[in-house]
Amino acid sequence: MNLAAVSDYFLGLQAAIVAALETLDGGQFREDRWTRPEGGGGRARVIEEGALFERGGVNFSSVQGASLPPSATASRPQLAGRAFEAMGVSLVLHPRNPYCPTVHMNVRCFAAGDIWWFGGGMDLTPYYGFEEDARHFHATCKAAVGKDLYPRFKRWCDEYFFLKHRREPRGIGGLFFDDLNEPDFDACFSLVRAVGDHFLAAYVPIIERRRDAPYGEREREFQAYRRGRYVEFNLVYDRGTLFGLQSGGRTEAILMSLPPRVAWRYDWKPAAGSPEARLYTDFLRPRDWV
Repeated sequence: MNLAAVSDYFLGLQAAIVAALETLDGGQFREDRWTRPEGGGGRARVIEEGALFERGGVNFSSVQGASLPPSATASRPQLAGRAFEAMGVSLVLHPRNPYCPTVHMNVRCFAAGDIWWFGGGMDLTPYYGFEEDARHFHATCKAAVGKDLYPRFKRWCDEYFFLKHRREPRGIGGLFFDDLNEPDFDACFSLVRAVGDHFLAAYVPIIERRRDAPYGEREREFQAYRRGRYVEFNLVYDRGTLFGLQSGGRTEAILMSLPPRVAWRYDWKPAAGSPEARLYTDFLRPRDWV
């Protein structure tokens, strides 16, 4: 179990993704390094009011503690009270143009004594759906993990990124996996690297296709409304958010995943046959995209 190699990879992945996104946006990500009194720290890389990204963050953290927080031990009671180390890269990008989808990607590693596991994935949250974008994103996800694992991880993603109180998916899914510890450490680490290394190939071509699409206040209002669902999921269900806050992580870095402009409307429904309605009928449901 070589945690130093995992940390080095995560730091390199953060640097590579930020460099590519800065080229795409034309602006720069600010860097915010932080330390945690209980042990460890991280490096937040954040952009706000860029030419392309209204807000985006690509964060690395590596924290240690004397005991895991409740969000981590609820399904693993045998780990209660054990010292731990957790590290990973987590990113969320909120483009300004409503035709450009929000995206999330995370790769992570946990260790508590001789017990370890990896987790990760990526998922896409469009506001206006395009079949070719969905097919491309899922095809790249499939290429990352292989045809045998993709159906399982896709289904896991569909089930995880689901707002139970709304009875609707957050987006069109992608990949999600957790508790990955078989067949061995090196094989699991290789799979996590494949997910991280495929992120730019999955997302950048979509952004390049949509970034110059004209839009108006109608599209921005719908984007703000749908972003409200993103906020609800991250604050109510997201394991990473709960773990970060409960383990004493840097709050600003954790909550950078929230969009800068958001709105809620009471019992609003899109007009039948509208592009907004098509998001619900054609995209916000599990589909075999590839």
